[in-house]
Parts: sequence; structure tokens; C-alpha cells
Amino acid sequence: MADERTPLIQRVDVRPHRDRYPHHRLRFICTSLLSATIIAGGLAAVFIFSCAPPSHDELAPASRVSTWSPFSTSRIPAGWLGKTALDFEDLQSTLLETPSAENAKEWSRYYTSGPHLAGKNLSQALWTRERWQEWGVESTIVDYDVYINYPKGHRLALMEKKDDKAKETDSSAVSEEEWKVRYEARLEEDVLDEDETSQLADRIPTFHGYSASGNVTAPYVFVNYGTYKDFEELRAANVSLEGKIALAKYGGVFRGLKVKRAQEMGMVGVVMYTDPGDDGALTEKNGNATYPDGPAREPSSVQRGSVQFLSFAPGDPTTPGYPSKPGCPRQPVDHAMPHIPSLPISYLDALPLLKTLNGHGPKASSFNQYWHGGGLDYRGVEYNIGPSPDGLVLNLVNEQEYVTTPLWNVIGVINGTIPDEVVVLGNHRDAWVAGGAGDPNSGSAALNEVIRSFGAAMALGWRPMRTIVFASWDGEEYGLIGSTEWVEEYLPWLSASAIAYLNVDVGTSGPEFKLSAAPLLNRVVQEAIQLVASPNQTIPGQSVYTAWDKHIATMGSGSDFTAFQDFAGIPSIDMGFGPNAKSAVYHYHSNYDSFDWMNKYGDPNFEYHTTIAKIWALIAAKLVETPVLQLNATDYALGLQKYVSAVKAKAKASAQADGLWTPLDEAVRHFLFASTIHDGTAVDLAEQYTHICDIPWWQPWKRAQLYLAIRNVNTKYKYLERKFLYPDGLDGRPWFKHVVFAPGKWTGYAGATFPGIVEGLEEGNDTLVDKWVGVVTGAINGAADWLEE
Repeated sequence: MADERTPLIQRVDVRPHRDRYPHHRLRFICTSLLSATIIAGGLAAVFIFSCAPPSHDELAPASRVSTWSPFSTSRIPAGWLGKTALDFEDLQSTLLETPSAENAKEWSRYYTSGPHLAGKNLSQALWTRERWQEWGVESTIVDYDVYINYPKGHRLALMEKKDDKAKETDSSAVSEEEWKVRYEARLEEDVLDEDETSQLADRIPTFHGYSASGNVTAPYVFVNYGTYKDFEELRAANVSLEGKIALAKYGGVFRGLKVKRAQEMGMVGVVMYTDPGDDGALTEKNGNATYPDGPAREPSSVQRGSVQFLSFAPGDPTTPGYPSKPGCPRQPVDHAMPHIPSLPISYLDALPLLKTLNGHGPKASSFNQYWHGGGLDYRGVEYNIGPSPDGLVLNLVNEQEYVTTPLWNVIGVINGTIPDEVVVLGNHRDAWVAGGAGDPNSGSAALNEVIRSFGAAMALGWRPMRTIVFASWDGEEYGLIGSTEWVEEYLPWLSASAIAYLNVDVGTSGPEFKLSAAPLLNRVVQEAIQLVASPNQTIPGQSVYTAWDKHIATMGSGSDFTAFQDFAGIPSIDMGFGPNAKSAVYHYHSNYDSFDWMNKYGDPNFEYHTTIAKIWALIAAKLVETPVLQLNATDYALGLQKYVSAVKAKAKASAQADGLWTPLDEAVRHFLFASTIHDGTAVDLAEQYTHICDIPWWQPWKRAQLYLAIRNVNTKYKYLERKFLYPDGLDGRPWFKHVVFAPGKWTGYAGATFPGIVEGLEEGNDTLVDKWVGVVTGAINGAADWLEE
């Protein structure tokens, strides 16, 4: 009887079931076996034929006695990871022989021939893309709409009351009836007959990126370098700061942090100058002629630069953590930019201001040693602190135009056989001045030679095992904008694929090799620079390695590696050649960082331009072409041991309990054990790979096993740095995710290790220290567990 549970459609058998074909079970079994055989045969063919037949040289006994390790330079045999017409030794030769000083000089002359501020260099972006494409590298322009400023006007004048009665008047109201100009700063660099860049009609005015517009009049105080500690010492000495203008020396910390701390102290403006006392021995005081007649600083030179709060968040301040694309939401900027005005000036303009303070307030020499050593005493400066005497004030005017404008990154790609293993090389293109021969365009010229060298290798039939990405960033000078926005946009792909980021900012401003590096990359850089001859041949046959002081700095900030290392967890390096004690003074961010200065003093033969290009290319080749990634986890573990010792010493000074560090010590020992085992496995697999062509053709599964083992080791290397990221970021600056490396909160450029712990110690916050010891311990143990899986 039908009810609500009765099916609406029922199956009714009208005849017995009959198979369509007889013996269908046998047919099914035979078909399955045949298909499996075909598939297995195809896979075997892939494994067999993707290994090139061994040559007579490879079969010779000597070729089978290999000492190759992930850190050697011996020949790498061809294999299934990617066949190429150019073996590794020939690739290295091409990368060493192709860079040309003549070409580097040509690229330098082009990049320094006119102004190329961020957002105003589209023609250079297009030119750069065209050159890269000519050399065989597919390239495109990636743009972002970013919030930045351009200068409109400025003034700095030392004002004096006309009569004693008027001294009682509020100095914030300046009128011609009551005040007269005692000194008007020029705020401009001299035009030099010997320097064409200084003569350009469209040269860029002196100003600070991301500075606040304002017109303030107030007494002023000399604040030394304007570091956090300097301000604490002034406060302890009862020097009045509130309502005053700070006169600060460049140096010590990032310039934006000087302004940040000054505004936190209630000051109303900041003026910065470069003191020749920080120029070493080659000064006018010591009898050296000034540029262009000699190596000393040109007195009118001015250091431009950004005053963004770089150690709190780089990139476009209106889009923290996400890319500045058209139509994206924009955030308030107070977290990243000052609200008091600032100006950069020359020491020539600073002289009258400093001399006015003579006899007023304590002397700098009465403070700690970091206040000593000003280099203008021979010009009558006594380095008193102030405040400035009654009836004398500074009028500081800063007019800036803020706009949202496109920036242009040039991105080039050479696709590799392995699509999810990528090495990125980058340099920024924008400069504060028309020149920028050192910063950044010595690096730009070198990057062009790197790309031209890889293009020459491709013309010979070479194809990379891993993908290479080249980047010419825009907007670095304002706050690492182009690179930060790009990393924020492509973070998922970079997190899944990036092996390393190799940065060169200033390729050369002198003869000394300088290196900052994540520990994973220490070894590969050291191996590469042993292959490159030093232009400084004080010892015949000297390599860059033998001429180097072997110092590797901690990764901090101040250049385009920041977003890669501190935000995305991609191990990075930053390198270049810098000045030594005998070098001509480098006019950083000044009009005199020009082609003429570079051609006369910085790198007259453009040898260091080509040398850094060779180093850069060789490091990239080693990371791209070696089957087992040339990273080293043990170096990371040894680095962690040093960082823990340093933080414990700091904690001891802060009277922190010794027992707090036991879990951290144990985590580091755990990581050292795991990394040693992992690196040993990597070396063993690399050795096995040198004998891959000795595997009989009828055992393709052994090749597959080796491939999978290498793939597993490389994957662990690739993601290892990411294991030290903390999703919530550092306290008060969540954009910075790395628990081991970050710029110092109040240094900006210099790197800090275990920043969360250190900041807790510096603030005397035990709760914060406990939190970050736990976070860091968990991250290190997690990294060790990752290597042991």
C-alpha cells in the first residue's frame, strides 16, 4: 500500500542481468595491466632520457672522485633537474668575463644625467625595461599609486629682536617691526664648474621626504645626534626642550627617528646638518682641500632623505601591510610620519647657528663621549647646548605638496625548470638628487651588467634550473616603497617560492667590501667572493675575499631587503663597496654624489662597479644552479647562540633572573643539533648527485629517490626562515614579523637581534620579556622540528 515513504521512482527488473561482453572481468584486468605498463614505461623514459648520457670525461676515474659540497665551486653535472648547453663552470666564466667597466660607466652616466625622484622617473623605467629586453630578459613595469611629497618652498632664518623691550614679546609671532634677520640660511648647494650635475637648472631642492609642512619660530637647542639616549641626557640635565627647535647632527640613528623623538619631547621643529667631525681624517680642518679640489667634504653639501618612521613601518604609510593599488582603502599616517617640520642644511649654514650658542648652556664635552668630537671647533664653534640666548630665535618654514602618484618598478624574469624555487635580485633606481652616482646608480649600473651577463649565457644556450627575478625598484628613498608594495602584493607567491633576496643599493662609494646577511646565506657569499679578483691588488692575485675584513653585519633596515627579510621571512643580503679611512668623503644624498665625483674619486676606472656585478651574478648562479640549495642552517644556529649570549648579557645588566633563559638555551641546542644533521644530509645528497649518471638505466627509481630526497632537503631550506615569523608582529610595530631580526626601534638602520626581548629589557617590562622569550623559544623549536620532519 502506498504511503508517504513510497519511492516516486522504483526499479523494476523485467529480465535477468546479462553482461554486454563475454569474459568482461578478464578484459578489465588486461586493460588495467596494459595501462599501468604504458604509464610506468613513460615515467621510466622521462627519468632515463632526462639524464644526459655520460661523456668520456664523466666516466674517467678522476671525474668520479668528487669533493663537491653545497659550498664548493666544482663542476655540477647535468641531470634531470634541467639540461643546458652551458655547464656550471662555463656559466661562471661567462658571468666573470662579461661585465664591462666601459658599459658600467655608460649606464652610470645615463642614470645620473637628470633628476629621477620617486614618481618622476618613468622615462628611466622605460629605458631600463628596453635594455633588459634587448639582453633577452622578459620585463614589465609594475606600478603602484603611493602617497608622497615634493618640495614647494623653505626658509631658515636666525631672527634677532630689534630692542630689549621687545624681548618680552612672544617669539612665536615674528613681525618685521620687532625682528630683523641676523642670518638667512642659503639652503642650497654651490654650483661648481667642475661638476656638471651641480649646474643643472632642474636640480632638486634640499628637503626631507615625508616631512611636515609648517612655519615655526622658536629658540633652539643643540641635541647632538638626536638619539633616544641623547634626549634622555638632555632631560636629565634639565635642558629645556619643550617648544624649542632641535639642531641635530646627522648620524647615529635614522633621521626620521630624530624627528619622532623630538616631537615626543614637545619640540616644534628639527634642523639637521652633517658635521665634518664625522668625516674621519680627510677634513678641511686637517689641511685637506674640499671637493672638487680635494677629498674633503664640500662645505655647502646637504644630506637630503626621508623622515618617515622607518623602524615602525616602511612602505606607503597609507597602506600598511597591503599594496597601494588604485582604489585601495587609505589609512591615517600619524603612525609613520612626523607632524613637526624639519629641514636638512649644510654645515656652512649650521655654522652661524652653532656659534650663536657659544657660552649658552652646558658644553657637549660635559656629556658622555658620544657628544665629543665635533669638527667645527677650528671655525669657532664651542659646541654649547643652549637654548639660544634671549632675543634670538629660528624661523623654520617648510612647504611640502603631498600627492598620490604612480611609482614604477621594472621587473624582469628568467624562468627556470623548477617553477616554485625563485631567487630575486634588486636595486632601487630613484635618487634624491639629479646624480646619485653612488646611491643608488652604482648598483643600477651593476644590475644592468648582471642582466647583460645572464643574457649572454642564455645566448650560449644556458637555461636556469631555478627562476631568477630582477627588480629595479622605485621609491626606495622615501621609505622602501616600491619593494615593500611589491612584496605585500605578491606575498603568497613569494612565501611559496622565494629562496633568497640579493640586494645591492650602493654598489660602490669606495674600495671596502661591505656585507650584511641572513646567516643562511653567509657561506654562499664567502664562496662566491673567493672567485672574484679584487681591484685592490696590494697582494698579487688577491681576491675580494682575502681583501675583506670578514665582518658580516646583522640585517637591519634602510634598504629594499627589509620587506623580504623582516616581513616575508625570505633570507636576504645587502652588499656593496664602501669608503675606508683613506677614501675621499662620500657626499651622501647630496648633489655632489655625482658622475663627476664618481669619475674622479669614487671609482675612477669603474672597476668596483664591475666587481660587484660579478659577485652579485655568481651568488645568484650558485643559488640558482646547484641541485642542493647552497644555504647553511648550522651557521644560523651558531648565530642564534651568539644572539642569545648578547641578550643574556643585556639582561644581566637589567638584573633579569638567569633561570628565564633556560628554555631559550635548550631551544638553540635543539636547533643546532637539527641543523647539523640537515646540513650533513644536504652534503651527502650533493655528493650522490655528482654520481647520478653512474646509476644504471634499468634503475630509474633510484634517480627518482634521489630527486625526491633533494627536493625534500631544499624545501626545508626554503621555508626555514619563514619559521621565525610571528604573525602578530612586534609590539607597537606589527608590520615587522621576524622574531630574530628587525631594525632597532630607535636606530632604524642598525639591526637588532631578538628585538621583542631586547625592547622588553630596555623598557624594564618583565611581562614583555617573558612573553617574547616564550615566542622566540617556540619559533626556534618549531624551526628545529621542521628540519627533523
